[in-house]
Amino acid sequence: MNSFGRLLRVQIFGESHGESVGIVVDGCPAGLPLTAEDLLADLERRKGGQQKGTTPRQEADFPFFKSGLFNGHTTGAPISIFFENNNTRSADYEKQRSFPRPGHADMVARQKFGGFEDYRGGGHFSARLTTGLVAAGAIAKKLISTITGGENISITATIAEIGGEADQEKGLQKAIDAKDSIGGIVECRVTGLPAGLGEPFFDSVESLWSHILFAIPAVKGVEFGSGFAAAKMFGSQHNDAIEDMSGKTTTNHAGGIVGGITNGNELVCRLAIKPTASTPKQQESLNWDTQQIEHFSVKGRHDLCVALRAPVIVEAATAIVLADLLLLEQHIHRVVR
Repeated sequence: MNSFGRLLRVQIFGESHGESVGIVVDGCPAGLPLTAEDLLADLERRKGGQQKGTTPRQEADFPFFKSGLFNGHTTGAPISIFFENNNTRSADYEKQRSFPRPGHADMVARQKFGGFEDYRGGGHFSARLTTGLVAAGAIAKKLISTITGGENISITATIAEIGGEADQEKGLQKAIDAKDSIGGIVECRVTGLPAGLGEPFFDSVESLWSHILFAIPAVKGVEFGSGFAAAKMFGSQHNDAIEDMSGKTTTNHAGGIVGGITNGNELVCRLAIKPTASTPKQQESLNWDTQQIEHFSVKGRHDLCVALRAPVIVEAATAIVLADLLLLEQHIHRVVR
């Protein structure tokens, strides 16, 4: 339920306004040099308040290692990492408790957990938990770099659109003018990856990659290569002609994956990120105390566009699934030398 992976397995825990959030990384090979500083650059990219349109909530997000490290190296035992929650304003959520917020998990959480769920800041459903995911992704990136040719593997996610606009500022301004939130599209590309990762059908690269990408809060769609545009093409247009024995192709409509297996070309996927559900714009919704439809607006500190902070999370999720696949194919060994 809260874990992902086969040989490299991650498990998230915590709540947005609880004492901490964190992650356990199990199956990481022994001998990998690792310190808190190795995680800080990506954790800094995930933070709110770093750019226009992101939440003003500020947390230190310093990773506290509680197990799995000794003398600056991984031991092969599970690595547990904690992040403290210190800058919470839970009163914002007490005031609006009567309204299950549209677009949030408030209603389904109550239905599933009988009112015992921690609703502050979204609790366990909050994107705050992606802090641990980013930390695990930084470890996975470092693992990938240790394989032969690993220094040439690049995982890069960027914002392709905000509110349908390639100009990020223009897209954000649309939301500001409307006094509302807005969605976006994030594109992820992976270069330098070997051919042969993944299996047909259930463990295809698309299956595993999309599985973890959909675990990122606010992701509503994932496409690979030409994606949905392929539905408008002829087969002769969509087919990628093979140029040489390495498997290099003249085009890349397949997005680097054929038959569920990497073909050595660039991996390409795009993610649709929904608008932030917490919007200051007045809405109508059920008041479950009065059981009447009433006007309300969401208070608190929220992102204008959650897509702005998604790229590093997408990179982390991608690195986790690829490191797991590389372990399965024994490109990464159980002891790093």
